Amino acid sequence: MIFLYLLPSFALVFKRKPTDIKGNYYAHGKVLLTGEYAVLDGAKAIALPTKKGQSLTFKQNKGSDIVWKAYDHLGEEWFSAKISLFDFAAIKTTDEETAQRLKKLLKNAVRLNSEFLSKWNGFKVETRLEFPNNWGLGSSSTLTYLVAQWADVHPLLLHFKNSNGSGYDVACAGADGPIYYKLEDGTINWEEIDYNPSFKKHLHFVHLGKKQSSEDGIKYYSKTVKKKAEFVKESNQMATEMERCTSLKGFIKLIAENELMVSKALKLETCKSTHFSDFNGEIKSLGAWGGDFVLAASEMDSEDVKAYFAKKGFDQCLSYDEFVL
Repeated sequence: MIFLYLLPSFALVFKRKPTDIKGNYYAHGKVLLTGEYAVLDGAKAIALPTKKGQSLTFKQNKGSDIVWKAYDHLGEEWFSAKISLFDFAAIKTTDEETAQRLKKLLKNAVRLNSEFLSKWNGFKVETRLEFPNNWGLGSSSTLTYLVAQWADVHPLLLHFKNSNGSGYDVACAGADGPIYYKLEDGTINWEEIDYNPSFKKHLHFVHLGKKQSSEDGIKYYSKTVKKKAEFVKESNQMATEMERCTSLKGFIKLIAENELMVSKALKLETCKSTHFSDFNGEIKSLGAWGGDFVLAASEMDSEDVKAYFAKKGFDQCLSYDEFVL
């Protein structure tokens, strides 16, 4: 198990080194199997890194600016910027909002490692997504992990300087398989677990076609759920039972119980009751409710499951082995 104490001096334990002149890093995407919302208040969560992720390559370039280009899963450029090393502001860019987020990320990386980008050497940086931008698999969290690797700082320290999220997604970015993740008393602990359900051929991940804002979801949870200690306790129990579950029928039952539990706490309808009431099985939201991916568990054959969702207009239906690292 890995522990990280969130103390300001923690970054000092990392070995500092001058920025390399070239490098290549990779980060995995993520989905949250258990502990949605409750992970923010100390619940133990099971998170699954995905096979698809994002890469970052950099090499020293002429001049004293960063030339940044971002490519989508089709290899098409979706963002570019020329970034000043003086204050990390975009001298020119195709998207000012994205440039502002990148500026914040780079400035915080320098705060954690003063040697990062301190030599006034220009760089050419390219990032490449392996999944569509609207899939919600962590285009931001993978970028945080990638920049942290480049800057030689701890990814979670960089995350908490940029976001109020739990950080499980950044932990997934560097994991080799499913993880337990927990925030408690200013400490993060996580460990990779041997989660490989025997019934995984009956599990599918379905993209709902709309990206859910994690920040909006967190704000809604914070103002809506009043009995957070009770919610965390129930979520912990659910994570334990899901990890131990050895049968598809048992897992389907747990999904139904989990959805009712979260629905009651959030005062929201379940995804199944809203969109898939006639589905022969159960549907579980993954992470913030209302968008991105859901998990479908059914005794039906894979082809029948995919045909059901295709008929409903959801063509992105991936098997467990296609999706999970």
